[in-house]
Amino acid sequence: MAQSEIAAKLKSEIITAMKAKDKPRLGVLRMMQAAVKQVEIDTRKDLEDADVMKVLSSYGRKVKDQIKSYGDGGREELKAAAETELAIVAEFLPAEMSDDELEAIVRAAVAEVGAAGPQDMGNVMKAVMPKTAGRADGGRISALVKKVLVG
Repeated sequence: MAQSEIAAKLKSEIITAMKAKDKPRLGVLRMMQAAVKQVEIDTRKDLEDADVMKVLSSYGRKVKDQIKSYGDGGREELKAAAETELAIVAEFLPAEMSDDELEAIVRAAVAEVGAAGPQDMGNVMKAVMPKTAGRADGGRISALVKKVLVG
């Protein structure tokens, strides 16, 4: 059973947090590990690094949604806790793509698929998503694709 490098790093960080008696960090790391383990159980296979990255990206999106909800609801203490959680999750994810980098990929994909307008948005998105793999939010990509195709 080969374990992905990211899962191994996660396990190592859990041990470090246990030794340091850092309960908040330990709780977040265990939740992340549980999310990965759940997907392994559901799919009945060991996950590769790319698969673990997808699981952790999804977990990060859920935490971002919590932050927005807590902010909208005026629950600042919960929002602060969720922001701390997001910072821990971000340690395991690749850095976000810059706007310039993302725009270059979108423009290249538009040229590649020969997109003429908004009706070709699906084809452009199919070309862009694999190239951004976890480094840019889908909503951000979608907005940029619309902007490039319309204007």
